Amino acid sequence: MRADSGRFRVTPHVSNRHPRVLVAPDKFRGTLSAIQAAVAISHGIAQVWPDAQIRTIPVADGGEGTVACFIAAGAQRRSNTVSGPLRGRVRANWAVREDTAIIEMAAASGLALITPSVTSALAADSFGTGELIIKALGEDVSTIVVAVGGSATTDGGTGALRALGARFLDSAGNELPPGGYFLQYLEGIDLERLDPRLSEARIHVYCDVASPLIGGHGAATVFGPQKGADPAAAEALEAGMTQFAAVVADLTGTDLRRVAGAGAAGGFAGGFHALLHAQLMGGFSAIAHDLELATQVSWADLVIVGEGSLDLQSLQGKAPVALAQLAAQLNTPVAAIAGTVSLSEHQLNAAGLVAAGSASESAGSSAAALEHPAMFVTAAAADLARSLDRR
Repeated sequence: MRADSGRFRVTPHVSNRHPRVLVAPDKFRGTLSAIQAAVAISHGIAQVWPDAQIRTIPVADGGEGTVACFIAAGAQRRSNTVSGPLRGRVRANWAVREDTAIIEMAAASGLALITPSVTSALAADSFGTGELIIKALGEDVSTIVVAVGGSATTDGGTGALRALGARFLDSAGNELPPGGYFLQYLEGIDLERLDPRLSEARIHVYCDVASPLIGGHGAATVFGPQKGADPAAAEALEAGMTQFAAVVADLTGTDLRRVAGAGAAGGFAGGFHALLHAQLMGGFSAIAHDLELATQVSWADLVIVGEGSLDLQSLQGKAPVALAQLAAQLNTPVAAIAGTVSLSEHQLNAAGLVAAGSASESAGSSAAALEHPAMFVTAAAADLARSLDRR
């Protein structure tokens, strides 16, 4: 199969009964993990194309689900109890793959771990993510990946840095309490007690957004409300990020206001970049490289991507559309399965998707699809395969 004017066409050298299908969905947030979605889609394709060669590779864009993707690709699972975003205890999975540790902020400091409120928006901190980094430093790894999407925090990464030995001080030299609210009172940063093992490891921060640290598109203004902040709380968090940037610039010479992606995960990306020399990387492109997605896409006659909602946000570099763009470079057609699809045919084609199926449409309603998500994702995949057969 190959793309032809936005539709599939069977070519003589590829039998419609024996297509090679790469199933590579992101998570369906709140219903299916990427692994569960891949299994459900594969079942639907196999119903219609029983002789298809199907490979599954769950993907992520640098946020929640990144660790699961690496485990599915053969990484070794690790699990530790660490501090949650509001200092309760949570069990967090991470992974080791060859000489690389993969940590996910969402597992230790994630928004899904709390009920968002004004209080949580101001107080949440990333200490538990730092505890996971300490665990990773105990492994024989040279690189530590921190995937930072899905965080509950707007603390500039100060919580994680405190876990690693940094101190954040007020004008009297006292340590600030945890949380982004108190950063507006920051006057000094002491890095003398940082864990010395940090000098022996590279830190890569995988970002799922490229937001600036401060300003109208910054961490507090855009993402603070999603984390429970009302206007007053967002203003306080913005003041904290502004003061944090000023103190960091005095200490390091790095102007985080000019660093693309510094606002990812409530400024975690910026803090780690300036204070630990972490390299900021686009989440999907980095994961695509790590998992050798280009090789897998080249093998396939058809790639099927997926996520919970295929909408305008999907066009901003989320994993399904990013993978479609990669596949377009390799002349491999891409279709999508989603819980809901709100993009027009023109928008789908412009994004590199030749077709899309919806679990909600197959179920008859979004409510029905949410009742049995795996069943109706399977049904949507089968419907998609039948529609491609008719083209």
